[in-house]
Amino acid sequence: MPPSVAKRRTIIEPFKIKVVEPIRMTTREERIGYLERCGYNVFSLPADEVLIDFLTDSGTSAMSAEQWAAVMRGDESYAGSRSYYRFRDTVKSIFGLRHIIPTHQGRAAERILFSTVCRTGDVVPNNTHFDTTRANIEATGARAVDLPIPEGLVPSHRHPFKGNMDVERLGALIEEEGADRIPLVMLTVTNNTGGGQPVSMENIRAVAEVCRAHEIPLYIDACRFAENAYFIKLREDGYDDVPVREIVREMFSHADGCTMSAKKDGLSNIGGFLATNDEALAERERDLLILTEGFPTYGGLAGRDLEATAVGLEEVLEEDYLEYRLASVRYLGEHISSYGVPIMQPPGGHAIYIDAQAFLPHLTPLDLPGQALVAELFVEGGVRSVEIGTVMFGHRDPDSGEEIAASMELVRLAIPRRVYTQSHVDYVVEVIRAVWERRASIGGFRFTFQAPALRHFTARFEPLYPFSQEGGE
Repeated sequence: MPPSVAKRRTIIEPFKIKVVEPIRMTTREERIGYLERCGYNVFSLPADEVLIDFLTDSGTSAMSAEQWAAVMRGDESYAGSRSYYRFRDTVKSIFGLRHIIPTHQGRAAERILFSTVCRTGDVVPNNTHFDTTRANIEATGARAVDLPIPEGLVPSHRHPFKGNMDVERLGALIEEEGADRIPLVMLTVTNNTGGGQPVSMENIRAVAEVCRAHEIPLYIDACRFAENAYFIKLREDGYDDVPVREIVREMFSHADGCTMSAKKDGLSNIGGFLATNDEALAERERDLLILTEGFPTYGGLAGRDLEATAVGLEEVLEEDYLEYRLASVRYLGEHISSYGVPIMQPPGGHAIYIDAQAFLPHLTPLDLPGQALVAELFVEGGVRSVEIGTVMFGHRDPDSGEEIAASMELVRLAIPRRVYTQSHVDYVVEVIRAVWERRASIGGFRFTFQAPALRHFTARFEPLYPFSQEGGE
């Protein structure tokens, strides 16, 4: 049979398992007790009470043998360690940006960037801001504005690049607010809040052209840059034969800088960086870095973390790995959607997003359907996920105190990199299916406590219905 028509073999994990960590099995009754104790907020659960942890893909990757070897090479010199120079040179070679400032994670890079360039009354557009990005912008007195394309707000709609920014709305916003009130434009790749959906090269180029026309810097939130680049390779005309490394260089050739949490596509457990082509701005940012993070050649990181991240940034560009990564996420999405479970379509690069509003149509957004589904998945099978809806992105009206719902009610199942096998994912499929089959009996939740900012991390809730002690184990 010619290779062109040969049946495609199963995509396997492009690695072997060398070290294992036990999972503590729990009962349904125990899990109900755990939720009650922590105010029904899964962020407050001790990790050893969780069977499958899909809360986040941030900092939860399994490091490779080469990364662990690099840890042993870490130079812990306070100033000028060779580990910093390896890290810096790796970032420059991949992203092509000139000034590299290490930070302990992405939100530190965001805080330094926005504290340096934003002032009260400014506006920062993005395709969609994630939680810490929005919080760091608003902490300066500026306003974060989301400009997703319309297709990105319809979970069931299939579009190859639902993470794109609405370029027309960007132009209109600049005309309305004035370019002098917009210190920068950001693009998040992939678009985490919008379902882990990719941004096309065409869109990156178009946004950059608008920014250049108005002399506004363009920054990329680069957390999942490699996954986004591989989507471009798979879905965008003219890129199927282009190596991912070259696609990445082209993506960032349109940018003036970036922030990154290396806890995602850096395949590291901690770390990040801020990068810019503006030398004067870099000097101001380093001054702030010294104040709160550390000396510019370690930026809040140990030398061993700089080494591990330098290796991870190279490993994440391996196309065998990226093929497996996207296939493993797609596997979960296709299996649960085959049972009728409504998800953000098509599956994204790092997570599956269940449309909680469509899953629980009898609940209103203010009944917190996403939080209800998060609780049920944990009770049913010990699967920890996260609400991406009114709990995370809704807010109280400052004048009336009325709760304002988010634009979508999603539950994210973020898959840690190189951690779980297919049988783990099959188990998660079974858990989701069991909850889906009894969805009509699921009720809502309400807040009993919420902090004024980033409330989802520490909020407490109570259910408006009783949890059944009966269910699968």
